[in-house]
Amino acid sequence: MLRDLELIKTFPDARVSWSINTLDETFRREMDNAVSIERRLAAMKAFHQAGVRTTCFISPIFPGITDAEAIIRRAKDQCNLIWLENLNLRGSYKAVILDHIRDRYPELVPLYQEIYSQGSRLYWEALDARLKAFTAELGLDYVT
Repeated sequence: MLRDLELIKTFPDARVSWSINTLDETFRREMDNAVSIERRLAAMKAFHQAGVRTTCFISPIFPGITDAEAIIRRAKDQCNLIWLENLNLRGSYKAVILDHIRDRYPELVPLYQEIYSQGSRLYWEALDARLKAFTAELGLDYVT
């Protein structure tokens, strides 16, 4: 991304987004083969300082694991927008993730069953309300 900064700066109304779902590099390595969180945040900062609108895309949010407030606090001075996406479990991916939760985070199994087996939206609704208020306090735009 950084190699294209000068070019992207020339685009009218450019916006660049970075997906971040954790500040924990161990969890990131378990779930994501991409660059480190610190490299993503450094690139976001460089774009923001260059005047390009930036988005911290907290995605996917792993219930009980992703600390969205900590991510927002870390990114708040280098982004213009907070955008959220919940963890969607479909097809064979659902079994893989639920097995991982059972193995690594057994205390979260009831929450994941409530959300992904019983179809409850309560967790997502409470998170949305909490983060809407939190981002408003920080003066950040927010989208779910």
